[in-house]
Amino acid sequence: MDKLDQFKGCLLGGAAGDALGYAVEFMSFDRIIKRYGPNGITEYAPDHGIAIFSDDTQMTLFTANAILLAVAEGEPAPDFGNWFACGYQDWLVTQLKEYGKAHPNRRCWLNNVPELYSPRAPGNTCITACMNGAWGTPEKPINNSCGCGGVMRVSPVALYCAGNGDSVELADRAGALAAAATHGHPLGYISAAALVHIIYRLIENPDMSIRAAVEDAIAAMERQYADEPELPAQINLLTQAMELADGDTPDVAAIHRLGGGWTGHDALAIAVYCVLKYPENFDAAMIASVNHSGDSDSTGAIAGNILGAKLGLHGIPQKYQKGLEMKELLLEMAEDLYRACREPAEKLAADPVWAAKYIQGTYTL
Repeated sequence: MDKLDQFKGCLLGGAAGDALGYAVEFMSFDRIIKRYGPNGITEYAPDHGIAIFSDDTQMTLFTANAILLAVAEGEPAPDFGNWFACGYQDWLVTQLKEYGKAHPNRRCWLNNVPELYSPRAPGNTCITACMNGAWGTPEKPINNSCGCGGVMRVSPVALYCAGNGDSVELADRAGALAAAATHGHPLGYISAAALVHIIYRLIENPDMSIRAAVEDAIAAMERQYADEPELPAQINLLTQAMELADGDTPDVAAIHRLGGGWTGHDALAIAVYCVLKYPENFDAAMIASVNHSGDSDSTGAIAGNILGAKLGLHGIPQKYQKGLEMKELLLEMAEDLYRACREPAEKLAADPVWAAKYIQGTYTL
């Protein structure tokens, strides 16, 4: 499979699951059924004809922008921490300021996109941590939050590291670093490391099954976080998700056994259950991932990232591509991540569009 197609599938798939789930994020399952019918929400609920996504995809885009700023400066993945902080602080501007009234010292060109200046139910942890600089690391946690706001945004880390040929262990650490910028509890960043590992393996080896990638991620987390007392909570949930996916428990009942998706470890487990249950059916996986009483947009986003990476853009039905907010921007960011893995820094810097994006930060759509 074309890796660029996988990059695009991962980012667009995440946005698609996010947009489907955003409409029902704070609804109970009973309320979803009452409003949308016995199968729950199965199509976008557009706002003025546009399927809008949440803060999950906004922050994913800023994660990608931060990575590419680091690449432009010649920073390797282990040193992405300052750039993640920069990117998330720039995202914060879009949640607190009106377009055109932002502080001029912004590095991310995404701050030049008016449509991103729209609060989409951002998590309190992300807002507070970004106000405090987003300087957290696994070694020096900024707080004790294990919310899902760390894991839902880290897919670009996997794409870049896999495409760039970085080791999977380095990718895992970079994923944990991206999440720990705002979420200091081990389950807030171990879940991110595990998600990065899964996506990395699918990009690295398109023939690998999702189950094999999940099993490999579990083994890797057991090695890397062997001394972490909180690790069994994540491992147990992922193991339970695999067992439930093999059984005949109805989706909503299986998902509710795994949790509500409000924390990083159960959001990842719910997404893993859905993509293992429907590994070749993007539509069925997305519908399952959002129709429950928990954090529907985050579980949908994570499931969409994983299955989009596996199936590629061409494996995502048109119903999820048509009307999706900022589709072209998502695809453009995927292309930029892919270029950063393939072209030398000197060649990229000589491209005036690239320079406007990732050196001057002046680019506008």
